Amino acid sequence: MNKYESIYIISPLADEEQVKATIEKFSSLISEHGEIEKVEEWGRKKLAYEVKDQKEGYYVMVTFSAESDFPEELERNFKITENILKYLIIRKED
Repeated sequence: MNKYESIYIISPLADEEQVKATIEKFSSLISEHGEIEKVEEWGRKKLAYEVKDQKEGYYVMVTFSAESDFPEELERNFKITENILKYLIIRKED
């Protein structure tokens, strides 16, 4: 199992329920395929540049362990989820 960090930005157009549902969706997906160490909700922050005509977004960071093929599946889910503006998945060194 490798250690990973993922940061994703949820659209500010999503209401509170949608934000919670999105965080829960990705937390449960990661839990199914690995082990979550920590989920940090950074909240609403201004973006460095406009993404999909939005100037801010809701930031969430997840630290987790999973097999090496899982980040590809996680990325696929980020891409097909409407509320996700941007995401980044990195592998942490041991």
